[in-house]
Amino acid sequence: MKLKYLTTALAAALCITGTGTGFAQDSAPSVAKVTAATPPPKLIVMIAVDQFSADLFAQYRGHFTGGLARLVSGAVFPSGYQSHGATETCPGHSTILTGNHPAHTGIIANNYFDLTAAREDKRLYCAEDETVAGTSSGSGKYAPSVNHLLVPTLGDLMKARDPKAQVVSVAGKDRAAIMMGGRKADELVWLAPTGLTSYRGTLLSPTATQAGTAIAAAIAQPRPGLPLPADCTAQDIGIPVGDRVLGNGRLARDGGDFRGFMASPEADGAVLAAGAALRQARKLGEGPATDLLILGLSATDYVGHNSGTEGTEMCLQMMGLDRELGDFFARLDATGIDYAVALTADHGGHDIPERNRQNGWPAAERVDAALDPDAVAKVVADKLGLPQPLLYSDGPFGDMYLAKTLTAAQRKAAMAEFINRFRAFPQVEAVVTGEELAARPISKQAPDVWSMLDKLRASYNPQRSGDFIVVLKPRVTPIADTSRGYVATHGSVWDYDRRVPMLFWRKGLAGFEQPNAVMTVDILPTLASLIGLTLDANKIDGRCLDLLSGPESSCR
Repeated sequence: MKLKYLTTALAAALCITGTGTGFAQDSAPSVAKVTAATPPPKLIVMIAVDQFSADLFAQYRGHFTGGLARLVSGAVFPSGYQSHGATETCPGHSTILTGNHPAHTGIIANNYFDLTAAREDKRLYCAEDETVAGTSSGSGKYAPSVNHLLVPTLGDLMKARDPKAQVVSVAGKDRAAIMMGGRKADELVWLAPTGLTSYRGTLLSPTATQAGTAIAAAIAQPRPGLPLPADCTAQDIGIPVGDRVLGNGRLARDGGDFRGFMASPEADGAVLAAGAALRQARKLGEGPATDLLILGLSATDYVGHNSGTEGTEMCLQMMGLDRELGDFFARLDATGIDYAVALTADHGGHDIPERNRQNGWPAAERVDAALDPDAVAKVVADKLGLPQPLLYSDGPFGDMYLAKTLTAAQRKAAMAEFINRFRAFPQVEAVVTGEELAARPISKQAPDVWSMLDKLRASYNPQRSGDFIVVLKPRVTPIADTSRGYVATHGSVWDYDRRVPMLFWRKGLAGFEQPNAVMTVDILPTLASLIGLTLDANKIDGRCLDLLSGPESSCR
């Protein structure tokens, strides 16, 4: 099955050179074997596939014939870890090209609270500038910004070493483009209903404008359901969820349905086509310095949230992702540029509990609506005679913040009452205080043996984290009401949300597989070594991974 929606169609609209006919791993160009003496690649391509869990990678690995098959022929680390506890999109993306855990990037969650903020809305979006007048953290109401990221990215370090190095970041989501792109990107854009957009007041380059116009035209067109390939027929089982049936969808959408567009291979194809166009226009990989092209592919995440991870919807998305990546790599191959690719994910994901209960996990369930923090706060406030708002949170788990107006005695009483009440819920695994985490060093052990406190500590930042953190039990989906669209999610401390693949590929790189646990914070030092960029090891949490099979090492 070929999905001709976007990489091929947009490439034609944008006049991108190259074949774009899909790519099987055995058709990779024949080149000399990469050794420790091989010069650095001229282009680094960093790809983050949102919600591409290690479980999805393992499930579909044998079905890949395109771009993902290409990457599987390289250096494969199937047990990569977003090692921290707050496995959300923004924290995960903040680790990939900084080499640091969220505790040091400062990106502890998609949303957190600053009760000292001047504006009435105390909730802060991870990638916004809350000081912009008239904005709030609500979707579409904030001013996108990199201000909350506390550490430099690979692109920032590359440009500090050599200002001629070019950095381009293109993603489905603003937080993906921003957290990986950093502060010095030459172009930084993401998908929007109008095609492509960037920071407020930023004029898009002519190529980005042209790409945005082509993407907007694609969004405006309706799409019929995709044909179901033989590889997906086993997933064709309808599962009732609320008033809908999921698991047997074909990713059809109406014209102008941006959310439907985002939840399909079209969205990934759009990012890849835009990235290819910008690479061509800016001649990335053709100058004296190594350049960096960053691609954030978000469709897998939207499909996972909308339909879960095990239906035809996700199967079609996996097949489409493989195809679109193949087209993209074929175009890069046609340029003759020596490029290296790294691919990982910002977090994993968990399937819908309704399907889990049919397939081996009868205890899977949705969170009890009684765990709503606002409801718990009202009970505590009434009992202790304290004013509302007493507690600030972004949902039934994660960071919880006590009001700053409390006296020391009130704070102590409220904290004890909240901890006791949350711990009493049968769906709660643990409640941990910020003080406990602040006193704990970040673990230096392999991430697969981390304790719960280790995971939470890697997400804890004393200036931004909550007064206490609520952890739900495994297989408890923190979505009680499915009528608003989302039916599945991520964000937990459990390995189905932490484990992600880490894949590295370069022409001539001898393939191997290393099953031991590694971390996404290892990607920055690995790529930095590949291009001869010296790092201060005291300023990162990761370590270089040797990409050379045999006694030689790529870690310099």
